[in-house]
Amino acid sequence: MAEAYPAEGRPRRRGRKLLVGFVVLLLVLAGLLVVADRVAAGVAERAIADQVRQELAKQDAQSGAPKVEIGGFPFLDQVLAGKYERISIRLTDVRGNVQGGVVDVPRLDVDARDVTASLDTIRSGRGDVVAESVDGRGTVTYDSLAKLLNRPGLKLAERDGNLAVTAPVDILGVKLTVNGTADLTVNDGKVALRFNDLTAEGLPNVAPARTLLSNYAKSISIDVPLPELPFQLNLRKVEPTPEGLVIEADATNVPINSAG
Repeated sequence: MAEAYPAEGRPRRRGRKLLVGFVVLLLVLAGLLVVADRVAAGVAERAIADQVRQELAKQDAQSGAPKVEIGGFPFLDQVLAGKYERISIRLTDVRGNVQGGVVDVPRLDVDARDVTASLDTIRSGRGDVVAESVDGRGTVTYDSLAKLLNRPGLKLAERDGNLAVTAPVDILGVKLTVNGTADLTVNDGKVALRFNDLTAEGLPNVAPARTLLSNYAKSISIDVPLPELPFQLNLRKVEPTPEGLVIEADATNVPINSAG
């Protein structure tokens, strides 16, 4: 009678099934941790967005709903450490009152880096949330700038990397179209527009006509008062683009939960 031996492959198959099951369990647990991490981040993002809305209201500014994103992964590790790599805030359709006029900023992006906030502050909403550095980039529409200049028919646009102006004028009874570009600088937190070289085809070649054109250039050369920027941002650069006048600002050691 032949002696029966256990199948050699059976323990291997059983061990392989256990290994596969263990790997599947780890993947499920990892997936649950990722979901929990993202849920926690979402709660924090909504809380920060609500604080930003409140601060904008204090500044008498309007905007669309803020969109907040907390960078870095995993989020829960950052909570335990009380240190966050990056918090990005996007504001759209920002409008702020400036000396009776309105400046439109279709989009303002703010990046806060190396943000410190204790676990107790995140949980209670009390305490300081401080960013080591904050950078902001926004776009001011040319239409709102033109309204501040208050010259009928005046239009601003980007041309070859410069801020260009076109406007109808009446000089010595002659209707002309003025063209030119502006020098752009940042002056004491304001955008300085200086129109130094304006031309007008058909301008009478007499001194009074040239003086009137020069005076017109001076009248539209102003320091543009921008709305107060959130997060203590200080204007440092301005650049004309096809979409509008792009402004860049920054700040250091900023309490971002009291943006005013």
